Formats: sequence, structure tokens, C-alpha cells
Amino acid sequence: MADSLALAQQPVSQPALTAEMLVVFGVVAFALVMFVTERLPIDVTAILLIVILVVFEPWTGVDPSTGISGFANDATITVLAMLILSGGIARTGLVQELGRRMASYAGDSIHKQLFATVVATSPVSGFLNNTPVVALLVPVVTDVANRGNTSPSKLLIPLSYASQVGGMLTLIGTSTNILASDISARLGADYPELHRFSMFEFTQLGVIVVIVGALYLIFVGHYLLPERVPAQADYVEAYDVGDYIVEVAVVPGSPYVDARVGTVTEHLGPEIDVVQIVRDRDRSVAPRQETRLHEGDVLVIRTDRDAITMLEDATGVELVGNPQSDAELSTDNEAGIITELVVSLDSRLVGERLDPESFREEFNAAVLGLRHHGALISDRIVGKRLDVGDTLLVQAPPDTLDRLSRRDDVIVAREPPKPEYRADKAPIAVAIMIGVVAVAALDLYPILLSALAGVVAMVVTGVLEPNELYDAVEWDIIFLLAGVIPLGIALEQSGAAAYLAFLVVSTAGFLPTLVVLWVFYIVTGLITEMISNNASVVLLIPVAAAAAAGIGANPLAFVFAVMFAASTSFLGPIGYQTNLFVYGPGGYRFSDYFRIGAPLQLILSIVTVLGIAFFWGV
Repeated sequence: MADSLALAQQPVSQPALTAEMLVVFGVVAFALVMFVTERLPIDVTAILLIVILVVFEPWTGVDPSTGISGFANDATITVLAMLILSGGIARTGLVQELGRRMASYAGDSIHKQLFATVVATSPVSGFLNNTPVVALLVPVVTDVANRGNTSPSKLLIPLSYASQVGGMLTLIGTSTNILASDISARLGADYPELHRFSMFEFTQLGVIVVIVGALYLIFVGHYLLPERVPAQADYVEAYDVGDYIVEVAVVPGSPYVDARVGTVTEHLGPEIDVVQIVRDRDRSVAPRQETRLHEGDVLVIRTDRDAITMLEDATGVELVGNPQSDAELSTDNEAGIITELVVSLDSRLVGERLDPESFREEFNAAVLGLRHHGALISDRIVGKRLDVGDTLLVQAPPDTLDRLSRRDDVIVAREPPKPEYRADKAPIAVAIMIGVVAVAALDLYPILLSALAGVVAMVVTGVLEPNELYDAVEWDIIFLLAGVIPLGIALEQSGAAAYLAFLVVSTAGFLPTLVVLWVFYIVTGLITEMISNNASVVLLIPVAAAAAAGIGANPLAFVFAVMFAASTSFLGPIGYQTNLFVYGPGGYRFSDYFRIGAPLQLILSIVTVLGIAFFWGV
């Protein structure tokens, strides 16, 4: 380390700041602003970056072929194949079954429940993309909490964090690892220490990170999390919608006798949404607009305060009730289950305004409440623009929930009573996954080829239907990778990365190498809170490698520090998609993530940096 410090203290000539660097810095600044503000969806922003880089080719050095090279990049295709393989495992119900078995012994012990959550999540996330893993386990973990009389708030953030640290166990644990490996291989021409990573190259450090993270989440973290959602909470009470749901009866002689439901909503106003029809004690949940009404029918209506006042004087209907609990709205599961739906990352609902009528027609579910960006929207929900992580309180028949649980638009926060999985295909899916990992680990063929072969095997054996291949892919991630990869190439070719590295070396050259490594970890972690983790590694790995060379350190150590930090987004809900998935069901506030995540980030930064120094040297 003394030698490294001596090298760091030697004067280093400052690279000349060129027009090419300034243009690339401008593109990077634009990309950061767009990713942080989310003025456009991230996949659209990524495509826009390709266009900008090619338009400014004389300065960026990115010609049209280089601009679209991200689509044919090994990392992009490998991530696409791994997402499909993860989708095949999900179709078998294997992840949910693992979660249920781990939960069966947890009982009402919070430590056992957390242990079950971590053990069911982290190892699986080392081999499957953690986004679908968390999506599949949200209803399982919520059920564990309810059965154990524990607030779901105590378990859902740990679920997300456990999936993130689990992703550091293998090369395929997260798309960030695969992308970092590809960048490392590309930089290998300039830094002999860098190369494409093997399947288990950093597993020894990943195991340590998982163990330390698990101990923290099980024995410390839950004390820092408040009970935002009460144990076994009544949804109607939790969403504070009791004052916005009323029952009105169709009185004798009413103009609505034999009228369609759609006619009623047209006459009574756009804020009126008929969520149930009760006829002779039979409940019809989420009735269609064409449904005809009979005399004596009781309509359960979700609306706002002003509309309720109007209903008191409306002709043809009479206020007869005001349900205040789940039990009053759902007398049995066959009539309709009340649960939460989380808007997923690639959902078509993102950016759309909530229209309960359209939602009912498409999803066959009635909207009762909304949690938007973590805040309850109790009164007016019609017209609210939906975003990733928003949670809708709905009521739907059991078969509808089963169908929704297999769609990519929403995450169902409660397991359907009779979920339909291809359980008989589970052994085949596991065998295919083991084969993919084994072939890559033994260096028989690259992970790209083994993963693509696994995709073909999934279809041939019937684990996945051909049309399900496209549904399994998170296309925003694929387009994001394709867009940021040429941006990373522009950083390297223009000399912008080397210039940033010089600034790092000149300002931190007096620090020990280990501290500089830790600074890179912390900076990466903070940047990942604002932009995509994949964008973080593209921007920072070239800088980290050049900075390491500038102070005579090991570039591989710095690459690993950036890679590990980019997959640990613990300070807020927006930095990582799994954090958004648990935002609504846990009833969290933004500060809850920081409260439990900041100490964890600090602990793991020290553990990871020391582990890198021990295993690979600095």
C-alpha cells in the first residue's frame, strides 16, 4: 500500500480538455437529468441517447453501427436470455413453493419470519433475476406476516434488500454483473488485470455480503422499521376508504330498472364507479357496463365526498349502507377477494390516468383505493396518473387474481386461492438452469451461448410456451442496456473517462488506496440511488479502472467495488425496482428506506472493500 501511496503522490500530467470530452460530458449530464427526473420512460431515454450520440458522431466517435451495437452486445443478449430463464422457473411455481415451505415453520416469531424471508430470497436471487423473484414472493411474505400476526412492513423491505445482496453471489445474479463483466472484458486491452468474469469469480465475497446482510436484517433491521401497515390489517380501514364507499338500492319505479350499469354511471356522474351488484344476497364483483339492473338491486359504489352528497338526493336510488370493513364488502372468497395490485416496472399502466371503468373492463377488477408514491389517495382517485410502485386496492374474483398473477402489468400482493402453475415441469426447469450454470462455470461455452440454449430447451420441453418468451423479458432493461453501452464507449474513446480519473487521482491522491476504493464504492452507491444501476456501472467502471491505474492500484479491485455498490440500493425506493415493488404493500414512507438502509449500506461498504482487498488485493 505504501508503494501505491507513493505512486499516487507523484505528479501526473493533466490530460487536455478537448471538445470531444466536453460534448460527451454534455451527453452524460443530459442522460443523468433524464434518468433522475424521468421526464421520459428510461427505455425511451436510452433510445434518445443513441440518437444523440450518433448525431454528434464527429465529437462522440459513435457512428451508426456503434450506436446500435448495444442491441447485439453479449451483455444485452445474455440478460435477455436470463430473464426468459427466470420466467420459466416462475411459471413452475417453484419460487413460491420454496417461500411457502420456509414460511411454514416461521410461526409468530419475527426472527424466524425474517430468516425464512432471507433464506428463500438471497440464494435464489443468485441464479434468477431478482425482479421476478421479489414479484413472486411479495404475496408469500405478506401471507407469512398475516399468519404470524406481524406487520408486513417488518418483512417487505428486508425481502427487497435480501434479493439485492443475493444477486452478488454469481455472475448471472443481476444484469449489472453481466454488464460489468462485458465492460471489464472490453477494457482488458488497456488494463491487463481486467477480463470477462467467470460464473463464480466473486462468489466468495458475495457469500460474506449475504451473511452480513442477513444478520443485520434478521437481528437489527426490523427494530428500525415502523409498523406502517397493522398486522392482519383490514384493507378498507388501512386505505381509509370507508367514507367513500356506499350502498344504494334501486327503488321501485326507478328509471334504472332494466337499465345498464353504464347508463347509471353516465347519469350519476364520472366519479361514480359501481364495484358490486348485490342481488338476493349474491354479489357480482366488478360488473360489466352492459349488466342489466333489477328492482331491489343494491349497488356498491366507490366515489368521492361530493358525489356521495349528490346521491342522497338522486332520483331512483336510495342510500342504504356504508361498508366500513373488508367483511362487509366480501362475504366469501368466491364473491370477490380484496387485495392489492402493485404497478410493475414494465406495466402498460405506467403513465396512464386511472379510469376505474377501463380498469374493470381490462382486468375484471374493481378499484377501491390507491396508494400513490407511498401516500394514500382516499378521496378522488379517478384521473390520477399511475407510476411504477403505485398500489391499487381492488376486489376481484379468485380466477381473476390467478390470471393477474401470471401477467406482467401488476404484482398481486395476495396469493390466489388456487394458483395454476406448471408444477410438473419444475424438475425440468431446474435441470435446464443447472445445465446453463454448469456449462458456463466449466468454461465449456460462454454464458451467452449456454443461456440461449437454455431458452430453447425451456420451449422444447414445454416449460414455456413460445408466446410467453416475450412476456418474460423486461424490455425496458434491454433497451436501457442497448442505450447506455454506446455511451460508455463514447466515454472511453473520447478520453472523458481518463479525464475524470485524473480529477479523482489529483483530489484523492493523498489518501490510502483502500480509502480511495471505499470512496468509489460510496459514490457509486449514491449515484445508483438516482439513476439505473446499469447506467452507474457504464459511467463509473471506466473511470474507476483509469483512476486505479493512475494511483498504481489494481483496476480489478476498483471494478468489483463499483459492481457491488451498483447492486446495493438501500437508501430510497426509486433506486431499484424491487424497492418500488414493496413500497405500497408495506405502506412505507421514503424515510423508512433510509432509516434501515443507511446503516446497512455503511456496513456493507466496509465489508465489501475489506473483502476485495483480502481476495484480490488493491
